[in-house]
Order: sequence, then C-alpha cells, then structure tokens
Amino acid sequence: VGKNPVTGTGSDKINVLYQKGPERTLAKINELTGLDIQYYMVIDNQALIELVDVIGGVEFNVPINMNYDDKTQNLHIHLKAGLQTLDGDGAEQLLRFRKNNNGTTYPEEYGDNDYGRMRTQREFMIETAKQTLQAKNILKVKDIIDIVYEYVETNLSIATIKDYVPYAVNVDINSITSAVVP
Repeated sequence: VGKNPVTGTGSDKINVLYQKGPERTLAKINELTGLDIQYYMVIDNQALIELVDVIGGVEFNVPINMNYDDKTQNLHIHLKAGLQTLDGDGAEQLLRFRKNNNGTTYPEEYGDNDYGRMRTQREFMIETAKQTLQAKNILKVKDIIDIVYEYVETNLSIATIKDYVPYAVNVDINSITSAVVP
C-alpha cells in the first residue's frame, strides 16, 4: 500500500490496513485501482461454514490433498484432492488449510503458500454463492438471512439490500468473478 513491491514491507499489506477498518481498506483499494466501489461486505468464515450446511453442501474441486493436524487448535484437516461435495466441516477444513503436516503446500503453478490459500478461498466463496443462488434454496431464505445478520459486516443499508434483491434472483451465476490486489 503506497510503496512499490521492491521497497514494500509486511506493514504495507492490505491486511494490515484492514485492521483499521473496512472503510479505510475500501478507500485505499479505490485509490489503487481507480475504481469507485461504494459498498463492501466482510464475510466471516463461519458464515460460509453455516451456509454450506444450510444449502446441503457445496460441490467443489479441492485442488490438492490436504492433511494437517494441530492439536492446540483442535484443528484436523483431511481432504482428498478432487471434485466432491463439502459439508460445513469440510468447508472449514478447506478455508483454514495452509500447509500439510510434512510442510508441503499448494504447488507453484497453482499459486503457492498464501496465494494458493487465497485462490482456494476466493474460488470456494464464488462456488458457494453460485450454489446458494439457485431456485432450490428459495425456501431456505430465512436461514440464509439469519446467517448474514450474524456473520456479515457491510455498509449496505437494509433499504439498499432490498433494492438489490430482485437483481440477485436474476443474476447470471456463471458471470461471478473475483480478483486479487497484488
């Protein structure tokens, strides 16, 4: 943030700025990109975990075998690579994975270390959104809204959200994309 990659330090990361609040992060991203993004949503991982269970799981292509255990956190990650339906527990394992017990992580061609982790998290969020915005989940709207109220921070007002609901129903789920700020 504000420095080139050669002179940048760990304190120049967007994550550090985020600790000062999402509004400041949004302002800096708009400055860096030249965009005029007005709204933000901060989604707690727990929202995704609970949402996955509400919609009956998310079909996702786990990019690598993930095997990690940390007894101090009671964290046990054991997922096989490949297309599968993840429940909330599987989603949490996927979202929290950093490295295997033997120290290996995502391969360089996928995006090693943090880049691989962030890529997996973004792709999983997109898949969760796509699979949530399906007609079969219309009867689960109250449960979905309850999760949003508990685990999502946003600067969108209720009135603005209501204005966007008709558009959300008609969104082309295949057009959802994401990007990363280097």
